[in-house]
Amino acid sequence: MNSLPIQRLTEKFLREGFLLLENFFDDRLMDQYNGLILDHFGESPEFMHNKEFLEKSSTDVIPWFPQREGVTEFNVVENDQRLNRLTDSILGDGWYSDYSMVMFSGQGTKGQSWHQDCAPDDPCKFNMNRLVYTMDINADVGGQTAVVPGSHLRGLLPAGKAGNDFDDKLVLEPKKGTVILLHGHTWHKVLPVHGKYRVSTNYRSAPKNTPKGITDICVYQNMRYRFSTSSVVEDRT
Repeated sequence: MNSLPIQRLTEKFLREGFLLLENFFDDRLMDQYNGLILDHFGESPEFMHNKEFLEKSSTDVIPWFPQREGVTEFNVVENDQRLNRLTDSILGDGWYSDYSMVMFSGQGTKGQSWHQDCAPDDPCKFNMNRLVYTMDINADVGGQTAVVPGSHLRGLLPAGKAGNDFDDKLVLEPKKGTVILLHGHTWHKVLPVHGKYRVSTNYRSAPKNTPKGITDICVYQNMRYRFSTSSVVEDRT
């Protein structure tokens, strides 16, 4: 994908709360990234979160922050001019990026239940996920991302039991080289994983004047969870 209709994509993102951009990165770069990811995780990585979080959030995702560890290969996506021009248009001048975060889920894991990356208390303060897929994600592999289009404009994710579903959801099946941009207030989840593993890499970003810890408290259907203290700050059941 060499050229982008920036204005049209920006309007679509602001309306729907996500974008799916296929064939954004070439296979050679994606294969390089996927190899580095598998070299890091091995076959049986351990979960970093505590038991309460894993049970209440129905989350089986293990993170890795390669740029923090000096893995400079991951700077290629970070510095991509097309991606950054689109981010400029959506987030405006002065936006900032955070370290990339690789998310790994093994075979038989639950994925991640419905959530918002940050609370929608202030519509102008949010993060934007820039998700890069180094492998095909489909019904055979599992781990597809489900979103509710336009939900970033609908306020707080409805409270209830983890696993309650939405009739107006859309299931995305990104191919290798795809980029998904996702508003932090959009209701979304990751489906269970059937294949050997599922990975994606998130180049997180946020508008100017958005607090650096905007994603510290995540909203699930049954709780609000603070990652920095590994604690439930609100029970929503």
